[in-house]
Amino acid sequence: MSLRIRKGDKVIVTAGKDKGKSGKVLKVVTAHNQYRIVVEGINLVKKHIRRRSENEPGGVKEIPLSLNASSAALFCSHCNKGVRFGAKAAADKLKARICKKCRKPL
Repeated sequence: MSLRIRKGDKVIVTAGKDKGKSGKVLKVVTAHNQYRIVVEGINLVKKHIRRRSENEPGGVKEIPLSLNASSAALFCSHCNKGVRFGAKAAADKLKARICKKCRKPL
């Protein structure tokens, strides 16, 4: 399984309740033959946290849950939208991801 979206990439959500929002990928989950990503500020749910010690407060916290990677697209800063991307060999024999629309590196 090739990981098309990686940790640290900027993505825009293309489907679901947070459609149109963008954020940075915090984590990539590949367990159970699924390819899911956790995006900062996207797919937030409220979780009730019990106080475990006197120092740690309890209460309700908002945490981001994972979403399917197919529901997100890489964000191109030149095109200013979510784009498809390809790979191009650079001069130093490394592959770089490029935007299919404007042909600039992501």
